Amino acid sequence: QVRLVESGGGLVQAGGSLRLSCAASGNAISISAMGWFRQAPGKQRELVAAIAAHGSTNYADSAKGRFTISIDNTKNTVYLQMNSLKPEDTAVYICVADEPGSDRWSFWGQGTSVTVSS
Repeated sequence: QVRLVESGGGLVQAGGSLRLSCAASGNAISISAMGWFRQAPGKQRELVAAIAAHGSTNYADSAKGRFTISIDNTKNTVYLQMNSLKPEDTAVYICVADEPGSDRWSFWGQGTSVTVSS
């Protein structure tokens, strides 16, 4: 079992930056990939970024060139560096992880709120 705890959200002005962190505890070696969803009122939940165990990454078109996902394996922590933030990035950001053989995201954090003001 894996527990995910996010941090780093907050209020930032457009054009600013934030770095979100997600600390994994429990059986972290069972994780095959991690990612970040975001959920905003009136919008569909969106997978913003994901990183696989072998290091490959994927980004939503809206995040490419601005967001970077990375992992510090020594700390069992995944990060989302968000630069050039826009008001449309405002959402609750939720850390997710999957396990080998799964076709879905098996583990979900509680989320951290990001608000970007214009």
